[in-house]
Amino acid sequence: MTALLVAAAFVTAVLSGMAGMGGGTLLIALMFALGMQPALALPLHAGVQFAANASRSVAYGRHVRWPALALFALTAVPGPFLVAPWVVDANPDWIRLTLALFVALAVWPSWAARLKIHGRGGLLAAGAIAGVLGPVVGATGMLVAPFFLRDDWRKEQIIATLAVAQTGSHLLKIGAFSLNGFNAFARLDLLVPMAVAALLGTLVGRRLHGVFSEHGFRQAVRAIMIVLALRLAWDGLAGLWSP
Repeated sequence: MTALLVAAAFVTAVLSGMAGMGGGTLLIALMFALGMQPALALPLHAGVQFAANASRSVAYGRHVRWPALALFALTAVPGPFLVAPWVVDANPDWIRLTLALFVALAVWPSWAARLKIHGRGGLLAAGAIAGVLGPVVGATGMLVAPFFLRDDWRKEQIIATLAVAQTGSHLLKIGAFSLNGFNAFARLDLLVPMAVAALLGTLVGRRLHGVFSEHGFRQAVRAIMIVLALRLAWDGLAGLWSP
């Protein structure tokens, strides 16, 4: 199992580095598909993604828009501590169904633009989404990213502010799960190799960026996500219907 998880962390990080999207979502979906229970998969995933986003935060730290990040934090901070206790005690099959729905939603592009929430309201909405859904589905980057795509920000500012927001979100999840008896650092035998694999995969993915058609590659990633969503939905429904 360890080798499969490390490979999954590496491959999904490569895909994310190449496509600029979806790595965290693909990883948590694969962890569930490999049979990990939510109480272990979610805090472990938070630890791996914390390492990946922290490295990006350091690299782009001087470009962070701190006032925007403060708005995000207002609604992001309480969520994990309110939701984590429910996740720990929830039926794993309901978590799988919720994740399947989330992955399907993440495949739908430009959904946030249809909500027409921008500026301060968008940042507050992004924080609420990350705080409430993060402990349930693990990765919320594809859901909150559209709220950070602002015309008045440079590309470096978007990357930096989103990276710090995600780093903080994963740290909050780690703390919330730890308070409920599920500490990601208790499984360093999984966390350390997966985090290292994710960091290496990100570097490899950036090197390979541009090798394939961006449109075609993103479509391929979305196709993989749809397959994983169907698998998770099937597993969740089968578990709920079984005697």
